Amino acid sequence: MNAAGRFAPSPSGELHAGNLRTAILAWLFARSTGRKFLLRVEDLDRARAGAEAVQLRDLRAIGVSWDGEVVRQTARGPLYAEAISRLEAAGLTYECFCTRREIQEAPSAPHAPQGAYPGTCRNLDAAELEFRRSTRPAAIRLRAGVAGYTVHDVLHGEFTGIVDDFVLRRNDGVTAYNLAVVVDDAEQGIDQVVRGDDLLPSTPRQAYLASLLNIPSPEYAHVPLVVNDDGARLAKRDGAVTLADLAAAGTSAAAVRDRLLQSLNLRAGTLENALPGFDPAALPRGPWVWSSGGASSRR
Repeated sequence: MNAAGRFAPSPSGELHAGNLRTAILAWLFARSTGRKFLLRVEDLDRARAGAEAVQLRDLRAIGVSWDGEVVRQTARGPLYAEAISRLEAAGLTYECFCTRREIQEAPSAPHAPQGAYPGTCRNLDAAELEFRRSTRPAAIRLRAGVAGYTVHDVLHGEFTGIVDDFVLRRNDGVTAYNLAVVVDDAEQGIDQVVRGDDLLPSTPRQAYLASLLNIPSPEYAHVPLVVNDDGARLAKRDGAVTLADLAAAGTSAAAVRDRLLQSLNLRAGTLENALPGFDPAALPRGPWVWSSGGASSRR
């Protein structure tokens, strides 16, 4: 069986309790369905020296194991280039020279969804294209044929989101996340994607792109986030939320793991012991509050 789930952190810093809870959920989803569980480091953009090693250490400390070697996106450039070449050959890309400010200030295209790229560079003529090339490097955008796309999510049901002419490769040559994640999941045999529900709005773009590349969409499960006392997504600035900070305050990795399992209505202990009681249908559907005072609750 080649099916697999995965956890794919960006090595921009230490994992906090919210990241660790999502990793546990991804592991439980995969193992409960007989899938392999893979680990991919998404280091194309925000990589901080030493962060990857700390993240891997912390995942092991709470009992998250994975199959095979860790995969890193920075080693996969040829796969991304090949995918973009296929889209270019099919006439599904174009060069874009817009800055972020220009995009923000541009009037929206008629009937375009709010927040969608307005299509400024979509139909440049040859003379204008040549001039723009002389002024700045180009990003590569998808020439989308739809304005929206619908995906099915295990926890959210049918979800329809915006699909615009999103970036495939930035003007600095770095592959954009929406393309890299689609190519990576397909190449690794990942057919189950469990991640935070803040990423649900971008999923229709990825599923649509997969359809253009003749890649089957994976099974999606976007899980609730961990939030702070104010209801904002948990972050390092919220205090003792990483394993290192919690250990300094006297809380062991095992205790953090147990607290996270209990937040999912699962028995404390090893992940293997919690696995028999795991049922996606019974998962809490709202965000979970990691209180700075030490107690936690659900919203």
